[in-house]
Amino acid sequence: MNMTIFRGMVKVAALAGILAGLLLTLIQQIQIIPLIHEAERYEHPESTVDHANHNHATGHEHGEWQPENGWQRTLSTTGANIVVALGFALLLSAAVAFRGAKLNWRTGLLWGLGGYTVFFVAPSLALPPEVPGAQAAELEYRQLWWISTSLFTASGLVCILFFRQLAVRILGALLLIVPHLIGAPQPEVSGSSAPEELAQAFVVATFIANAVFWLGLGGLFGFFHRRFAD
Repeated sequence: MNMTIFRGMVKVAALAGILAGLLLTLIQQIQIIPLIHEAERYEHPESTVDHANHNHATGHEHGEWQPENGWQRTLSTTGANIVVALGFALLLSAAVAFRGAKLNWRTGLLWGLGGYTVFFVAPSLALPPEVPGAQAAELEYRQLWWISTSLFTASGLVCILFFRQLAVRILGALLLIVPHLIGAPQPEVSGSSAPEELAQAFVVATFIANAVFWLGLGGLFGFFHRRFAD
């Protein structure tokens, strides 16, 4: 890959990542953040909307800074979303370059759907998104299972979609189910301080938000790829 193509791919990833990160922030503000705020009221029932009690509930009085609800939290979330989106866009760039694919916005949607399946749907089948106050297994075990599931799912999809040999496709199908046969780490005691209806609404909203994000990232990547990387 020469430097001109490399710079073009980085430009494509940067444009798609920034815009997709902003899109994710927008959908989160509409669908997810209100549910998080509601769940936090169940998690910290002693807290109220006044500044002093909010600090008490979040531990700010101990010197640990956290963004306040409002513009600080929105700005922090936006920055994090853009960083994550840029990372995924660069992964998408590497996959597209390795495949030697030529994308437009339509084919980009398919790549975005693949990313959604690999990085969100497959891990979430056993580790669904959790509202604040939900019991969960140790973070490092959940992260390890998430990474392993994403790798197995990506490898399985590659075997199924990009190879014609029956044996390779069967191997791909096995790779898809291996993490779920092993099972995701679960908490010793399940439960949540938030009502079940709220937890279910959070799962649905998160699935929708991530679908919008990944399809947006894929479509934008394909759109810019056709203009700057071909």
